[in-house]
Amino acid sequence: MDEISITCTWRPRELIAPAVAEEFARVKSSSRPSPKYERAAVCVSAVMATSNGLTRQQVASAQLDGNYSIQPEKAEPKLDTSQWPLLLKNYDKLLVRSSHFTPIPSGCSPLKRDITQYIKSGVINLDKPSNPSSHEVVAWLRRILRVEKTGHSGTLDPKVTGCLIVCIDRATRLVKSQQSAGKEYVCVLRLHSALPDPTALPRALQTLTGALFQRPPLISAVKRQLRIRTIHESKLLEFDEKRNLGVFWVSCEAGTYIRTLCVHLGLLLGVGGHMQELRRVRSGAMSENDDIVTMHDVLDAQWLYDNTRDESYLRRVIRPLECLLVGYKRIVVKDSAVNAVCYGAKLMIPGLLRYEADIGVNEEVVLMTTKGEAIALAIAQMSTVELATCDHGVVAKVKRCIMERDTYPRRWGLGPVASTKKKMVKEGKLGKHGEKIETTPAEWSRDYVDYTREQPVAGSSSTAPAAAVVPVPAFVPSVATAQPVEDVSPSKDKSKKDKKEKKRKRESVAGDGDVSMAVENDADEDEEAERKRKKKEEKAAKKAAKEADAEAEEDDEAKRERKRLKKEKKARESMAAAE
Repeated sequence: MDEISITCTWRPRELIAPAVAEEFARVKSSSRPSPKYERAAVCVSAVMATSNGLTRQQVASAQLDGNYSIQPEKAEPKLDTSQWPLLLKNYDKLLVRSSHFTPIPSGCSPLKRDITQYIKSGVINLDKPSNPSSHEVVAWLRRILRVEKTGHSGTLDPKVTGCLIVCIDRATRLVKSQQSAGKEYVCVLRLHSALPDPTALPRALQTLTGALFQRPPLISAVKRQLRIRTIHESKLLEFDEKRNLGVFWVSCEAGTYIRTLCVHLGLLLGVGGHMQELRRVRSGAMSENDDIVTMHDVLDAQWLYDNTRDESYLRRVIRPLECLLVGYKRIVVKDSAVNAVCYGAKLMIPGLLRYEADIGVNEEVVLMTTKGEAIALAIAQMSTVELATCDHGVVAKVKRCIMERDTYPRRWGLGPVASTKKKMVKEGKLGKHGEKIETTPAEWSRDYVDYTREQPVAGSSSTAPAAAVVPVPAFVPSVATAQPVEDVSPSKDKSKKDKKEKKRKRESVAGDGDVSMAVENDADEDEEAERKRKKKEEKAAKKAAKEADAEAEEDDEAKRERKRLKKEKKARESMAAAE
């Protein structure tokens, strides 16, 4: 205790308490108990109390009188991402695997791309006008915007209006995923006669819900074969009893023919019916409420940019491709792993930053960068629980790459294992692509695990079901108890043995001088060859007939198209004459 007093005498008052406390902690943690321990505790308490300007009695009374308990509170998050755009929305709610990564000054936010890249990776939520076909509209947009490729999210008939998602250049990689997405329509149904009971129409709509058989209409762009399509939900919006017109909304699977649905409704009601008018209100991820634009908007925006270099209108008309992916579950990738994924590599655990809370195995997810750019669509190989607990393994396999290669710099092959592997390939201890060869060291063969190749599951023999184990007999069967070979041999081996047996008999018969049997066997072979030749000719004839039928069907379609055009021309002429 004297040492403590001596050490603290020369220090200022504000340093006395920390010094004494430090010395007291050292004395307390020493292995040999000191007889001066209690006196040191009293001294430290006194010094601490006096350094704060309070006596021991005041400290004790304050501790007794105070209400020391943790109270509930609503703490605001440090980062509010609820208003962030596109894939970064609610970024703070993603589960964190790691927050450590090295930012790379490549790429940028989708909304901050330069105008050329913005257009090449953009989509347009177009309000398709009536009369032109979907392909004509897409071709017009390609000519207006002067881009190389355009695609759409699902064909609309010429008379149908509504949502048509047009993808430009790089965004055309998402066309297939949008074509298979669900659709929503608003349809005007005309009944051929009055309904005795107006409440029968909503009941009929409810009946035609779920999986339905449909055959495409007589005039359609696909083969008229029976197919199954699902109606998820339908709702009657309005019904005019005087004019026999009904308006209903339907949510359905891609490829559903609403025209056929109207015919089925008429048959079910017993009065007949057909589709009068149709509008698509939702296609995949975008609806008519999500900044839908017209052809005039696109033309005006391009004109404004060409003449005044004002990008604002064009940026409002065209949206980034990431807006189609906001419904997918997200996995955030480190910047150093982005380019490897663009080259087709699987995403591994070290490249993972954040992930959604309810990802399932084999579920389709979107891989994104820390700047909010979409890298690829991928198939998850781990669930959320596995992502939180595993320290190695494959997170996801790339299904469709979206980002261009080398947007981010290459960062693979720089680690210690990869450097060793490159050195061994150069020295000839590994194959050209890193595979093991005869000169590969045993230590490398034992320790190195290649996650890019399929690995046998450890312990698969122990975890296999008991039914898969075939019992082995404990004795060797004798000739009398053994089964005939023909009973267990495959049919292919049996046919080969039959042929060999026939050949042996034929040779033996020919050797004995029985020429008639040999001639009969030769005749059998000739008959078989003739049969094969006839079968081949029949197959060729069927193929030729099928091609001829296809050509005839095409001619019929062309005739129908000519008749339709002629009819429309006459109608236009008659309307012009009437005016």
